[in-house]
This record gives sequence, structure tokens and C-alpha cells, in this order.
Amino acid sequence: MIGPTSSGASQFAVPNALATIPSHAGWYDRAKPVLDRVLAIVGLIVLLPALLLIALAICLDSAGPILFRQRRVGQGGVEFTMFKFRTMVVNADDALHRAAFDRFARARSLADVGDTTFKMRRDPRITRVGRILRATSLDELPQLLNFINGTMSLVGPRPPIRYETAYYTARHWGRLAVRPGLTGPWQVYGRNRVSFDEMVALDLDYIAKRSLPYDLKLILMTIGAMVSRNGAG
Repeated sequence: MIGPTSSGASQFAVPNALATIPSHAGWYDRAKPVLDRVLAIVGLIVLLPALLLIALAICLDSAGPILFRQRRVGQGGVEFTMFKFRTMVVNADDALHRAAFDRFARARSLADVGDTTFKMRRDPRITRVGRILRATSLDELPQLLNFINGTMSLVGPRPPIRYETAYYTARHWGRLAVRPGLTGPWQVYGRNRVSFDEMVALDLDYIAKRSLPYDLKLILMTIGAMVSRNGAG
């Protein structure tokens, strides 16, 4: 583990494999962060009434903070704080998630872990309002704040929790060559339907092919998946 950076984030000693991922130098990589911030600001303004209603529902449903802050591993192995609406009881033990991810990461296929990945379908820690927020993916909306501070993008690989990276090989670290995203190919094509290695393959394929038209396609497909609740849980 490398020491804290000047911004207070921490960075892992990651393999050199990150440097081998294709880089789209040019207008795409320059335009995407700007577009993310603009969309985030517009989204916060447009969605403000819904955000306030969700915050009220969380307060009425269970004691605890409205927002859930969690350390995640982002681009280049740099840790950052990711924001979500709180969907669990306060001080929920992460042992269940750790065990679920262990089964997911070690399995050769999804059949080896049953009908669920590390996104557990029957998590006893989730509140009543939390189940609705997760089923509709509305718990992810506070990540608009991550777009503004530049730690996340609208489209990109899912940012892992620190202990998940203990299972990474050099190939797996390649998925952290770009900024993590709110949605991506795993959410659209494989959520709860692919193995760990297949999830990584989807992310690496996205990184190699990433472009604004491809991002737009994934965004539209994500909206369709949310409406149909495909893979939610």
C-alpha cells in the first residue's frame, strides 16, 4: 500500500498491467469528465424533489444517516469515498458480503455460487425502504456527487471495495485503468448472470472500445434494465 496522496486518498501498489490498457488520448478522454460534471449538476437540480422524498423515507424508516459513505478503489488503485443512499441498518456487519464475494471470486462459473453473486438477493441487513431503493437502483443517485468531484464517471467499471482486490490478478487490475462508473457493461449485460472472470472480461472489453456513442448505448440500456428491474437486487 502506498501512502496517502496529497488529496487524502490512498493508493495501492498495483501491477504494471494498468499501463498496458489502451488509452484513447484525444477529445473523448478530455470531454468525458466535463460531460459527467455537467450531467451531474443538471441531474441534481432536476431530481432534487425526488432526492428529498427519498431522504425523508429513509429517515422515517430507520434510524441513521441518509447517506452511506464507503471507501472504494478507483482509477489507478486510488481509494475514494463513494456515496449512496443508506439501504441497510446502521453498523451492518460486512461479513455476509465478504463471504458472498469470496464464493463469487473463487467460483469458476456462476453455477458454483447458486443464483446470486456478491449482490445478495436476500440480505437481512437491508431496510424496507432500502429494498425498494435497491430494486429500482435509486440508491445510486448520490453518486452524482462523485461525478462532480471527479472520482467517478457515468459509465465505467464498478469500483471494488478494498478487500475485493485481494482476489485480483494482474489481469483483473486492468479494469481500474479508467475511472469507475455508475453503470457499465456488467450492469447491462451480466449483472447476477456472469462469473467474476466474465465480469472482468466485460470491463476490459469496454475499456478497449470505450467511446461516447458506446457510453450512450450503455446508458440507454441501463434505463431499460431499471424499468424492467432486470438483474436488480
